[in-house]
Amino acid sequence: MKYTSILVAFVLGVTMLSCGSAEEENDGKVALEGKVENAPEGLIILSRFTESRPVVVDTLTLQSDGSFEYTVDVEVPTFFALNLFDQRTVRLALYKEDVQVNYDFSDAESLQISGSKDSQEMQKIDGLIADYQNKVNELNEAYYEAMSNNDTETIKRIQSDALLLEDNQAKQVKDVINSMGDSFASLAAIGLLNSKNEFQFLDSLVAELDKKYPETKMIIQLKQQLDEMRALSMGQIAPEIELPNPEGQIVKLSDFRGKYVMIDFWAGWCKPCREENPNVVRLYNEYKDQGFEVFGVSLDRTREAWVDAIFEDGLTWTQVSDLKYFNSVAAELYQINAIPATYLIDPDGKIIGKDLRGPSLESKLKEIFE
Repeated sequence: MKYTSILVAFVLGVTMLSCGSAEEENDGKVALEGKVENAPEGLIILSRFTESRPVVVDTLTLQSDGSFEYTVDVEVPTFFALNLFDQRTVRLALYKEDVQVNYDFSDAESLQISGSKDSQEMQKIDGLIADYQNKVNELNEAYYEAMSNNDTETIKRIQSDALLLEDNQAKQVKDVINSMGDSFASLAAIGLLNSKNEFQFLDSLVAELDKKYPETKMIIQLKQQLDEMRALSMGQIAPEIELPNPEGQIVKLSDFRGKYVMIDFWAGWCKPCREENPNVVRLYNEYKDQGFEVFGVSLDRTREAWVDAIFEDGLTWTQVSDLKYFNSVAAELYQINAIPATYLIDPDGKIIGKDLRGPSLESKLKEIFE
């Protein structure tokens, strides 16, 4: 099964920037200094992120008092990583401002970064990542335990908790990005957001950063990717889908204009899709008389597998497919690279929701119909 890709993989590694004009003079040098106390055996290694990969710049020498100094070439806004003895990694966002890094290995909370405001902003992102990962690990442990005990109810609850965690994480990430102002460090947080759901936010963010850092390579790439996604952004008219149903009759998405329609990309071979189907059946039965419709688009390969899954799961809404797997014209049109995937459109055919399932779908339908 394919998995959802993020706009750009910026969470732990970011492409080096390439800027044109700047408001302040820049001599292309940044002083990196600091002090490490109670250091273990090993090395301090400075790496620069280039083309999304860390490239070692140099090994820093630690003086007898634990201090270090190094001058690094920084012509454009760039992300670095300071590896402290293979036990602690400090990510830095450097451009124009010198930076000081202090850390005591006897106290995990002692890290202090000063001088570079962008690097200080990076700490907010690191905190978010660490907190989110801890919560994900807790859910994973509970999920595997429930799986081993064949505890279906707990598994469903954990899956719902995971969706809510993802929603809450997105809100926190946007709050942190908004708190950064025009710092280029915010680019390191973009990979924490679902680009399909957060298109408008990302589009606005990239536009503002483009003003601050014109002709920046990374921002130019982001703008190009966002332009490719624009046709599927919130508020846009959903592209037409015109495919055969199981009886071979051509059905159009626009045939359902005047109703709220959830386009449901799924397949009989997709286990998460099949697990979600009972929830969709329940909500469809609850709201179909109020103007809710489901338009199923299968990415199956054979009619038999497709029809069997429809019957087994009791799917009574409209179903279409060209039986071309991820090469389906509808999947390509809607940029589907993982399923389940959904688009919710309003009676005028405009996109008002994406990737809604479980509690998020139920909440959205309550918002509309109650």
